[in-house]
Amino acid sequence: MDKFLLQQQVLERLAEDLLQAEQAVRAAHETATHEENIAENKYDTLGLEAAYLATGQARRAEAIRYAMTHWRQFRPGPYDADKGIQLGALVCLVDSDGKQQHIFLGPVGGSMKLVNGAQLVHVISSESPLGMVMLGKCEGDEVSINVALVLQQFEVLRIH
Repeated sequence: MDKFLLQQQVLERLAEDLLQAEQAVRAAHETATHEENIAENKYDTLGLEAAYLATGQARRAEAIRYAMTHWRQFRPGPYDADKGIQLGALVCLVDSDGKQQHIFLGPVGGSMKLVNGAQLVHVISSESPLGMVMLGKCEGDEVSINVALVLQQFEVLRIH
């Protein structure tokens, strides 16, 4: 799998998310400032609620821009067995049932699933719970994480 192609797919998805967030900001702002939504009494809160929504969507758009900046600057390098799994690693994990999953460890804001050829790739950040426990691991190492009070264990099968 090509890490740079995955990086481009992440940037495309973030760009789509940003477009949607910016459209939501505009729609909420228009609702908040529309003359028909001026409060006539203390119970008339549509304009105020729309203003809160616009603020939240603006924050979401800013978080996406922040993530895009980090993903643009990101340069995934080759795997170094001496350092183990690091930012930019493409990791194949296998669970106790033999089910494999591919993880691409990237910078902030990239939590998503992508399809690369016939492979489903989970993109996570090194700040995610799974990302943090994978850092420094090597092929053959075990990775454990608690999800909803259930211990999930994986073996690191391959690293690219």
